[in-house]
Amino acid sequence: MSPKPEYSPDVSELAQIAKAMSHPVRIYILKKLSQMQSCCYSGDLVLEVPVGRSALSQHLKELKFAGLIQGEIEPPFIKYCINRDNWNKAQKAFENLFDAPVSDVNAASCCSI
Repeated sequence: MSPKPEYSPDVSELAQIAKAMSHPVRIYILKKLSQMQSCCYSGDLVLEVPVGRSALSQHLKELKFAGLIQGEIEPPFIKYCINRDNWNKAQKAFENLFDAPVSDVNAASCCSI
């Protein structure tokens, strides 16, 4: 068995963000929160997202773990909003990934159908 490869922190961070964004409900939540001028209570999201309360809670937990959103408890609600610092870092990380040039070497023979 070969040793597990070591990845740079920026690669690991981008993978964690991509994993958190890998579900359509989470993308919907991020889009919704990014369009709001202020924070959004999770109670409001329950009315808008077509999943149960426990599933919504799990999706919010994943986004919070990745640092894309932050929450604040104001009983009986939890208020969520975009973590702007991490949102900007994620945006730059994806820009760097997609701005990287793709080599044309052997393009004609590689993966052609």
